[in-house]
Amino acid sequence: DVLPSPEGPVPAVTITEIRQYLRAQGIPFHDGYSCLHTPSLFTDSREDQPPPPAANAPYTLFIDKTTGSFLCTATLAEGTWQDFQANVELRHHGVPHPGSEELEEDTRRAREDARCIWDRALPLWDLLDEDETNKTKAMFGISLVTDATLKRFGVRYLRTAKSLVFPWFSPRDATLKGLKLLRVEKKGDAITYVEETLPRFDSYHNLFGLPLIGRRDTELVLTGWELDALALHQATGVASLALPRGATCLPPALLPYLEQFKRITLWLGEDLRSWEAAKLFARKLSLKRCSLVRPSDLQPRPLEALNQSLNITKILRAALPASHKSIVSFRQLREEVFGELVNTEQVAGVKWARFPELNKLLKGHRRGELTVFTGPTGSGKTTFISEYALDLCTQGVCTLWGSFEINNIRLAKIMLTQFAARRLEDQLELYDEWADRFEDLPLYFMTFHGQQNIKTVIDTMQHAVYMYDITHVVVDNLQFMMGHEHLSVDR
Repeated sequence: DVLPSPEGPVPAVTITEIRQYLRAQGIPFHDGYSCLHTPSLFTDSREDQPPPPAANAPYTLFIDKTTGSFLCTATLAEGTWQDFQANVELRHHGVPHPGSEELEEDTRRAREDARCIWDRALPLWDLLDEDETNKTKAMFGISLVTDATLKRFGVRYLRTAKSLVFPWFSPRDATLKGLKLLRVEKKGDAITYVEETLPRFDSYHNLFGLPLIGRRDTELVLTGWELDALALHQATGVASLALPRGATCLPPALLPYLEQFKRITLWLGEDLRSWEAAKLFARKLSLKRCSLVRPSDLQPRPLEALNQSLNITKILRAALPASHKSIVSFRQLREEVFGELVNTEQVAGVKWARFPELNKLLKGHRRGELTVFTGPTGSGKTTFISEYALDLCTQGVCTLWGSFEINNIRLAKIMLTQFAARRLEDQLELYDEWADRFEDLPLYFMTFHGQQNIKTVIDTMQHAVYMYDITHVVVDNLQFMMGHEHLSVDR
């Protein structure tokens, strides 16, 4: 995915400017947690002369306080702050809002494929016999999840692919918009779960369980996995949703759907990375309404807690408030310190899978650390760092590349070759298969090239961190970014 190019950067807008504009246009609004709420411009556009939004109309349009982009949950119209302003100007001239453009061909095809798979998949309790049902449930570790829960969430099973099928229904009209398939792979004793989505991951903006949320629900548990949402709901009856990419990212497009909740508990998984992610997401969601479940042996992920017959309600009650007061005593830090001692391996960061020697030197990739690689021209810095970044990226570390020396096409070619571990120019028939897998990595490129204004680069990085939850930034290289005349300046 390429971020907006420097020729036409997205003009930044502040929350003050947004509020001033809404007031000037006579559009009423409420201040929400991460969005401003206004009546929709789009709900009544079927009529010839739509009136300006009235104060008593339902507030179904949400404007992101950080970026200004909007989403109308009633019509699913969305766009940038500039699009919003353009639509307001159009309204005053009595021009009805044009319907959103036809769905892209890819999206349409993905939906048709999803519909075919969905029709072929069977409800788990409708399999050949009880024995097959029990074996399938045991394979996914959901023997204790009842048929009623699976039915409520609409989970099915695709026998040919040995995969569970989680539907993505539109919150507006309950049509099928996509699917996630989950299958189990065994390597020796270790079990790994493999996920696949239709449409592709970057356009898969699903909150699993959303159609089951009632308008009056004010408390929510946000999980990192569909099976956790099932376990939580079954054990406690609380509203629970699963993020589409687990603890990897929380896309801003989903924030409007989370505005109605006064209290959100984040229980994303059972390792330290999901704990770090929970702290990051809580900032996006507004700290004052968020609580976090701290992972430990007595507080594993929800499905595991259900399987171990732990008291899930008690774990939720013990969740820690995300907003810390400015002064704390050791008693409040005691559990955190113990957690760091127990999980020394995880505290060291995300280990490189292909560089054991590097793990000895750096322990792992930790957020908030700067690592500088130096070496003469042609010594392999870029080649090595792209391999190093790819290693983390395949483990779900969201990575942003700023390549100021070589262009993105060449860099992507190097990385794709390293990722496939083969010469694709000799096996072009394999290109699409590897490119599809490469496209699913949480990897983004800045479009700068050559010398740049540092402020522009930093602004782009900050935008990427908010939009894509970037936790690893690569700058290659500093000299090219700064230009040669700045070398005497303190960098």
